[in-house]
Amino acid sequence: MRTVFGRRRWRIWLLAGLTLLLTLVSVPSAAQTTSDNNNDQAAVVVDGQVLFEVGKVGNSAAERAQKINEALEKEVQSPQAAEIEVEKEGKQIMLLLNEEHLLTLTQNDMISAGDPSLQAERWKEQLEAKLQQSKQERTLVYFRQNLIFSIGVLLGAIALHFSLGFGGQLAFRQLTRLLGEPTFPLHPWEKPAKLFLRLGLLGCLTGLWGAVIFYISDLFPQTRSWRYKLFNLLNSPFFNLGDEPYSAIQILLLLGLTVGLWFAVSIFTRLFKAYILAKTGAVAGVQQVLATLIQYLLTFLGLIILLPIWGLDVGSLAIFASVLGLGIGFGVQNITNNFISGLIISLERPIQVGDFINVNELVGTVNRIGARSTEILTLDKVSIIVPNSRFLESEVINWSHGDPVSRLRIPVGVAYGSDTEEVKTALLEAANAHPDVLLIPAPQVWFQEFADSSLNFDLLVWTGEPKKQPRIKSDLNYFIVKSLNRYQIEVPFPQRDLNLRSPLLEKFINSWFQQHDLPDGGKHPQEILTITSEKTTLLEAELAKVNIEELVQGMREPGGVEIKDRYYRRNLYPACFIGAEAVEWLMQKQNCTWEVAIALGELLIARQILHHVTDQQPFRDDYLFYRFYADEQ
Repeated sequence: MRTVFGRRRWRIWLLAGLTLLLTLVSVPSAAQTTSDNNNDQAAVVVDGQVLFEVGKVGNSAAERAQKINEALEKEVQSPQAAEIEVEKEGKQIMLLLNEEHLLTLTQNDMISAGDPSLQAERWKEQLEAKLQQSKQERTLVYFRQNLIFSIGVLLGAIALHFSLGFGGQLAFRQLTRLLGEPTFPLHPWEKPAKLFLRLGLLGCLTGLWGAVIFYISDLFPQTRSWRYKLFNLLNSPFFNLGDEPYSAIQILLLLGLTVGLWFAVSIFTRLFKAYILAKTGAVAGVQQVLATLIQYLLTFLGLIILLPIWGLDVGSLAIFASVLGLGIGFGVQNITNNFISGLIISLERPIQVGDFINVNELVGTVNRIGARSTEILTLDKVSIIVPNSRFLESEVINWSHGDPVSRLRIPVGVAYGSDTEEVKTALLEAANAHPDVLLIPAPQVWFQEFADSSLNFDLLVWTGEPKKQPRIKSDLNYFIVKSLNRYQIEVPFPQRDLNLRSPLLEKFINSWFQQHDLPDGGKHPQEILTITSEKTTLLEAELAKVNIEELVQGMREPGGVEIKDRYYRRNLYPACFIGAEAVEWLMQKQNCTWEVAIALGELLIARQILHHVTDQQPFRDDYLFYRFYADEQ
């Protein structure tokens, strides 16, 4: 809300600044129209006020007026009173300033076909009055009085500014109280009324400060002169477009009118969307696209109407607009493509806000569909902006399109020799144990193939929320491992057997071993296999001597392994013991080797006497937690 309010405030102040500038500039521009548009006339100015205009004689009118203005500016700095006389020499009438030639009245200076002497007397009176006023305005007394008066005007303007702001707040409250009730007949006009009230308040404040600045700058001769020079600079030709010269003030006027047009079109589009499109029942994305198209179309039509009113011949820009349009067309080709793609997406609706989709390597939920791009929130909670054209140029998997129910496939491999019916039962129990797995359609188990080292099954389940599939798949894998362990079904490791039968190869190996040192203390490979087999036989013999019931009883009694509640990474694991401590206890109490102790632990897990607390690890000599099934009750 703060960001939106800040943007609105920035736009309002921009409009206010342009309005204020145009207001100030337009005041003296009328006085300069004649001199700017007619090159044969130039203004005679004293302290920023135009007295009259002189024509062209010999040199340009501007050079002639410049000499007169320099003489008058020098005179206003003198404390003595100025003496202006009208002198006639034959048919020539001259104006003298302190007995020095100021100007000669010519036919080009005549305002009308009247008597030149009367015009000379009129100019004399204007010059005398203005020079006397300028000398008086440069006195210290005048400066102090008007400085105090200016401060008073500023304070009054500030007070009036705050009064208008306070009055605007009261008016907003009254509008909210009157039009804020949904049952009130004029409730739909609440926002437009507030908008027009805000614009009216803005116009009052702009007019207030424009008048204050203009009035204060008119009190002092220096500020009045600076203001005239600034306005004269803005009114001077800035560049030529065809045969027509254009000034900076005309550019500012065009800019102000364009900004005003943009604000007017934006307000109209917002009202059209809120009070017409909203009642059609169309999707929000379609409403946004239509509102954007209407805004661009009205802005284009407004510019077509505005430019001729401003004084620009649109026909003269045809070639320039064609070249510019061609360049912009190549430059914004992708933008146009994305914009049209956004329009197609909004109309055909292959994806909608809230859909769970897969675009190339992106998987996530659609958060927003804009005119140019679409925002996707991934499973990692990262927002990614995707151009709309990608949804039409590449394949899109929309898990939520139509029916959101989708099937999830989980492959499972079990060891050869496993009971297939038990495998099916174990997998179905794991599937039915998950709350997000649908009962209708029911889970299924398909026997896929006889692989090299396993029997491969597929567990097929149905889910109603596609975005939860990664979590559901992970949970089902945990449930499957636990269910397979409960049925003592083994998940095999990959196995590869290499059988070589060749008399020549056997002779070659025997010959090679005779020529080289034999590994493992010089034992023949057949002897190595025999030793390994003997070790396995001894290990099985050691395990056969152990009474499992007495072993378990000894481990759980006092003096056995330490069984207690344990904390690890902020998780509580009740009634468990550590695998490394159990291995050490077995080696001491059973007087056996490390291999026998590990084998005893694996035997206890295989007989479902104990297990790893999360059913993720075999019996190992490590800091792992194990628990007796009897202690779980």
